[in-house]
Amino acid sequence: MEPKKHQPKNADSRRALFLDRDGTLILDKHYLSDPAGVEIIPGVRDALQRASALGYQLFMLTNQSGIGRGLYTLDDALLVNARMETLLALHSPLFAGICIAPEAPDQPSLYRKPSPRYIQEMIAQHHLDPAQCAMVGDRASDTQAGLNAGVRAIAVCTGELTAEAWQTLALPGAEIHADLAAFVATLS
Repeated sequence: MEPKKHQPKNADSRRALFLDRDGTLILDKHYLSDPAGVEIIPGVRDALQRASALGYQLFMLTNQSGIGRGLYTLDDALLVNARMETLLALHSPLFAGICIAPEAPDQPSLYRKPSPRYIQEMIAQHHLDPAQCAMVGDRASDTQAGLNAGVRAIAVCTGELTAEAWQTLALPGAEIHADLAAFVATLS
């Protein structure tokens, strides 16, 4: 997990979005370790800006099994995150917290999604209202983490799965949206 030193501007809000990185905020390039490869998904910048304006704290929770597999380092993942924040060019710090789960699927895990642990810890630490929180991601493990944490589970179709594929999975309680911008447009 990467600690943050500064409080974001919505630090007193009880509302939050927990966001996957690859396939939700940036294009999923499978084991991305080079900051030069970061590409923001269209509409993400405006969606994050709108969510912040509505009083949502933003958290990022990303599985990075490439670290556990020895394909790249935690420092590489941090550089990719920094590049993403630079390209987004929003207020700093953008995220109230970031969790990088470095475990490979076959390794013991604390934070690797679908674990709800990070979401639950941030809800407790930041005094968030679970009814006003959502986990947004492009994979079943993302939405399952949200369901496991007792928050809204939002599936976006900008990564691994299409709307039809999401419907086939039939995850009870998961909402399907075209992308992050389409979901954030439903918030008030």
